[in-house]
Amino acid sequence: MNTETYTPPRDASRLDGRVAIVTGAGSRTPEIGNGRAAAILLARRGAAVLLIDMQFEAAEQTRKMIEAEGGRALALQADVSRSIDCENAVRTAVAQWGRVDILVNNVGVGGPVQNAVDVDPEEWEAALRINVTSMMLMAKYAIPEMRRVGAGAIVNIASVAGLLGGTPSLLYPTSKGAVVNMTRAMAAHHGVEGIRVNCVAPGMVYTPMVATRMTPEAREERRQRSLLQTEGSGWDVGHAVAYLASDEARWVTGVVLPVDAGATAGQVKSPTLSPDKAARTA
Repeated sequence: MNTETYTPPRDASRLDGRVAIVTGAGSRTPEIGNGRAAAILLARRGAAVLLIDMQFEAAEQTRKMIEAEGGRALALQADVSRSIDCENAVRTAVAQWGRVDILVNNVGVGGPVQNAVDVDPEEWEAALRINVTSMMLMAKYAIPEMRRVGAGAIVNIASVAGLLGGTPSLLYPTSKGAVVNMTRAMAAHHGVEGIRVNCVAPGMVYTPMVATRMTPEAREERRQRSLLQTEGSGWDVGHAVAYLASDEARWVTGVVLPVDAGATAGQVKSPTLSPDKAARTA
């Protein structure tokens, strides 16, 4: 499109008339995870949202939250590491609303924590299929539907673990690094079709999955180490997803957007010092 003649709509954030699919759209607790937050925020902008989760009740709870606000959503149980389930999910969205405009690939697991010597190869392959192959499979079936409407937006959820070294697990940063470069490759493949592909890389936001393995002391120490001296949540990730899915980001593709309180930029030198004091004592 010629930028000299382009006039942005009054509210480019709106998604009225569009259909989104969000994987991992439930939460294992009543709290707000990345997928649930993204789904709710997309619905608030006007999209109809297909909510996919391995646990139907988790997705159904998200549906109830969306419909309580006047939004449109449908819950679906699916295992996105299986090709047949991904194909069925896209067919369900099309049968319900006639199209697919947005895909949010959010599903991911921590996987085995061992190094290359100790990791079980079968556990490794199973986790890679969930964290990486599932995103390819969902795109495989969603992109043809986006081609039919002449545009689309895919947002893959990676992690700053895929951008930084030094993590104790081999599988998790490897898989998230793969998501980062898969995003760039998909953006290159499908940009000429009007399909944008971007990636959000969350830092250690406080989500239900994190809550199950973090003490209050560790949570506070992590907060103090962040450059912003604050704790993030699934809502912070969800807002980034909603932006990348909307026409506000119409000229954005192949981007990896860290949502990490500055983790990829650095850390405060000491948890006991404010950023200002840390700078003066450097």
